[in-house]
Amino acid sequence: MFKEKKVIVVMPAYNAAQTLQKTYDEVMAQGIVDMIILVDDASQDDTAEIAKTLPNVEVCVHDCNRGYGANQKTCYRLALERGGDIIIMVHPDYQYTPMLIPALAALIGNDLYSCVLGSRILGGYALKGGMPPWKYFANRFLTLAENILMGAKLSEYHTGYRAFSRQLLEELPIDANSDDFVFDNQMLAQIIWLGHTIAEVSCPTKYFVEASSINFRRSVKYGLECLLTALTFRLAKAGITTSKLFPRSR
Repeated sequence: MFKEKKVIVVMPAYNAAQTLQKTYDEVMAQGIVDMIILVDDASQDDTAEIAKTLPNVEVCVHDCNRGYGANQKTCYRLALERGGDIIIMVHPDYQYTPMLIPALAALIGNDLYSCVLGSRILGGYALKGGMPPWKYFANRFLTLAENILMGAKLSEYHTGYRAFSRQLLEELPIDANSDDFVFDNQMLAQIIWLGHTIAEVSCPTKYFVEASSINFRRSVKYGLECLLTALTFRLAKAGITTSKLFPRSR
């Protein structure tokens, strides 16, 4: 709990057997997490079996691989059903340190922000931390374009380390979003569309063999879809088009 608010960590998992235990141990060591919800997207390893042996972990296994976005939809639905007030997404591949959980929870739990991101770019150590140069420069280009099109000032849109208030998750039309990787980007665009301020905290960058990563071809597809999302936002904002991602009224 944080100030009598229930803290739930959600883990969208796929083939995370090698890093799950380490991530779990560090999450629970923070002392404020009430439960973990792990959604396994039909992994081909022992992710689900390991998760089922861990205390305070609820495991949901998809019957087939539905995609990263679909995994998150299940994560957030279950977190709301279980009464979560502060919901934090932590990838079980240990790319993002769970040690930042108290900081993220404090910004949400003290009613300062409804969304907080762990940014790999703030602090300027992304490349030193092991982010591949091509990913770094793609990140910078996409973020600049998205900030211009959506009128925001985020340091990056592509981190997977995120915290949300219950009220915000209930407000977002996430069922309209993609089931693929661009879900992350669409979600942030919707938060900006609804007029919420997004906070960021600096997050150390960690890249290693066991950390999950999409290949170059899928990265290109993701980048183009991010630009399309931002352009759709801009056109909807100007009243030129309508989009189910950005409804005029709820």
